This record gives sequence, structure tokens and C-alpha cells, in this order.
Amino acid sequence: MTADDHTRPGRLDVTAAAARGHVRRLLASGLGGRTPHADTRTDASTVLADALLVTSELVANALRHGGGVAAFTASLSGDTLRISVADRTVQAPRCKRTADAFLPGGRGWPIVQRLCFSVEVVPSPGGKTIHACLGLV
Repeated sequence: MTADDHTRPGRLDVTAAAARGHVRRLLASGLGGRTPHADTRTDASTVLADALLVTSELVANALRHGGGVAAFTASLSGDTLRISVADRTVQAPRCKRTADAFLPGGRGWPIVQRLCFSVEVVPSPGGKTIHACLGLV
């Protein structure tokens, strides 16, 4: 699966699992055998888990709240992973406010914002694109 598979018009079968697989392969091939972010605070598996979690959240939210995935891309530039997901609603993501911390839902957007050093919501006609950047070092 390539990023181009997800940007062709009419292709609506992007799933969170497929997007995660693409990101996993991208990181494995794009880092040329280097392990991402191996230091005393975190290890490579933590960085990979963070990248896959952000991917899952963005795609799942587009499917659940955004009218479907209009486009998905993931790219590496230096030590930065950029994940972009376009959907079919102009409404910006928001946190669900709830008095009960044990109720499900409403936590994905804050998680994305916490794990990424940059998150941008770009409106477009008939939808929006979310660009999320994660540092690998």
C-alpha cells in the first residue's frame, strides 16, 4: 500500500489498520535501519507506538466523525513523521466534555495533540485536512 493508493478520488476503503501498516512500513524503510528516538527517556518501540496511535486516532476520527477518509498520506522528512488525513466535514475536532472520566470517547484529539509537536487543521471546500507531525529523535 502506498500513499498514492489513498489519494486517488473514489478510493474510500482506508482503514485505521491499513494506515498503521503503511506507517509501520514507512518507518521501517525510511529510517534506513536506524531506530527512532533511542535515548534514556523512551525507546524505539515507544516512538513506533506513538506514531501508530496518532495514525489510528486520525483515521478512526475521520471515519467516525468526518464523513469518511478523503485522503491519507504519511511521509518522512529528516527525523519528522508527517501524517495527513483529509475528511469530508468542515467541523474542527473537539474534545468531548464529560463529567464522568470513566465514560468512553473524547480522548483521541487530546492524545494526538500531546504526542505531536505540531498539529494543523486546514479547512478545504467540503472538508478539512489534519496534518500531524511527530519527532522521531
